[in-house]
Amino acid sequence: MVTPTAKQVFIQGVTQSGRTFRPSDWAERLAGVMSSFRPGGAQPGSHLSYSPWCVPNTINGVKCVVVHTDLRDAEPMAWDFVMHFARDNELQVAEGCLLPER
Repeated sequence: MVTPTAKQVFIQGVTQSGRTFRPSDWAERLAGVMSSFRPGGAQPGSHLSYSPWCVPNTINGVKCVVVHTDLRDAEPMAWDFVMHFARDNELQVAEGCLLPER
């Protein structure tokens, strides 16, 4: 499912059948749950910001969660959680590398 060279996995808020996933704040909720999984581990106050390994975003008008593959190496159970979330909800998943904006 995920190739070793991909840096990010994009969990898109669109189901395999093309329907928009609900609720509308699903990406923020998922990223919020993952906020304690971060480089160096959870720190006081880290629950107040998203983990750099799991960030909600909107790309081309589609809500998504960008999951960095470093999460897989550092926290395999957390990685499995987000991948199972995508699978269980039949969300579209794409691999890639997020390029910085100009």
